[in-house]
Amino acid sequence: MSHKQYRKKKQSTPKYGNKKTVVDGITFDSQAESIYYNQLKYLKHTKQIKDFKLQPRYLLQDSFKKNGKTYRKIEYIADFEITNLDGSTQIIDIKGAITKEFAIKQKLFELKYIDSITLLKYKNGQFVEV
Repeated sequence: MSHKQYRKKKQSTPKYGNKKTVVDGITFDSQAESIYYNQLKYLKHTKQIKDFKLQPRYLLQDSFKKNGKTYRKIEYIADFEITNLDGSTQIIDIKGAITKEFAIKQKLFELKYIDSITLLKYKNGQFVEV
């Protein structure tokens, strides 16, 4: 097997069985995310929410230097940020499986920000909170 064939084979299998999906020219990591995106579009269109953002970034720790070594910043990238009609904000993450990396980032997020992350899973045709 050549190097190119190996890389192609390796890339074709998603890590958690998710299937990338494209909606409105936007590539989502999973079909569940694309379904939730369509729901948010509907809620905005019917004026049930004010707005929403895709993949908002939240700084968890600044970059820094120590002993001549530079450490990169740590960010959490949510799936969606919803602005409700009353101005309140919801941070949404669609999860199939909770990784160790996510669990650590969630703790750092909860320490630094007022809002909490709502974890949703798509199950039996609906989104349920995890």
